[in-house]
Amino acid sequence: MKRREFITHFGAICASSLAASWSAFWPFAARAQNPGDQPAAGGAAGEVGQVATLHGSATVTRGNPATAVALQVMDPVFKNDVLATAANSTLGITFDDQTTFSLSANTRIVVNEFIYQEGGSANAAIFNVAVGTAAFVASLVAKTGDMKIATPSATLGIRGTTGVVDVPPGGAAAGGGEPKIKLYPDSDGHVGQIDVFNRQGGRLGTLTQGASAFTIARGPGGGFRAVPFQIPPAEAAHDRGVLQRLFVSHTIGRRMTIERVRTRGRNRPGPNNRQPGRQQQPFNRNHNPAGPQHPAGPQHPAGPQHPGGPPQPGGPQHPGGPPHPAGPPRPPAPPRGGGGRSKRR
Repeated sequence: MKRREFITHFGAICASSLAASWSAFWPFAARAQNPGDQPAAGGAAGEVGQVATLHGSATVTRGNPATAVALQVMDPVFKNDVLATAANSTLGITFDDQTTFSLSANTRIVVNEFIYQEGGSANAAIFNVAVGTAAFVASLVAKTGDMKIATPSATLGIRGTTGVVDVPPGGAAAGGGEPKIKLYPDSDGHVGQIDVFNRQGGRLGTLTQGASAFTIARGPGGGFRAVPFQIPPAEAAHDRGVLQRLFVSHTIGRRMTIERVRTRGRNRPGPNNRQPGRQQQPFNRNHNPAGPQHPAGPQHPAGPQHPGGPPQPGGPQHPGGPPHPAGPPRPPAPPRGGGGRSKRR
């Protein structure tokens, strides 16, 4: 087989192997771009988040008339959704700004508002924890805009941090147990801030220390007040498990969010804007639909540049045979002049 034919044949095999590798990867990429195999998911109008983790069962209630539907991992979340977990179940949701909520069993929250645009000046989010335990990692909306968490008796202003909100059935507003607001360090040790307000906007207090907490208790005249309390050891141990689950959901959800926003947003592939991806870059760099490009062949000079002299180290090899050995040392060549090559002995 000639050299040119071999290179062409070898290039075709490589291109075929790369195409097969991409075909094997593509079903996984397609599932990431279309969460839950739902039409238009990842690009659905109004989508603000996605289910990152789920243990047990959880539902979302949306639409008119409102209908509760079982959730699955990678399902989209929309503004005004009511998310609820069943007994012995947990749910992790990550939003477009990478804020993550982890809901414990028998918890219900409402996505009242969510607006996020990279570099925007009107970013805002309001989440309503109606009942149960909701842990959260606040991200870009809290850092660039206004993030609030509402409870039946108080509203929290979140200033980029990690926290846990406990709302017992009934809540303080209905004469039940007292809600608890707890501030914890982020996974990197940073401690943010939680401002606590009553439902009329009056400030009740501020948490700035890691593992600090308020209970929301009734005050004089029927109002509410934020009462500092020391988190008991057993409750702190329970919260550590809640936070561990939250950080796992956050890590998974961040990766999913980056892919979802990339698929849906400004990086959508176009004629001159190929979709980025780890597998695609080497494929595009090496693959040529018209066949692999290769040079016409190595260029070989007609012969040694110094006839009659000693072999030049590292000189070109002559096609069609092995390189000429250097041979034994020879005396210096006589002055040039004959125009021909000396015969070898």
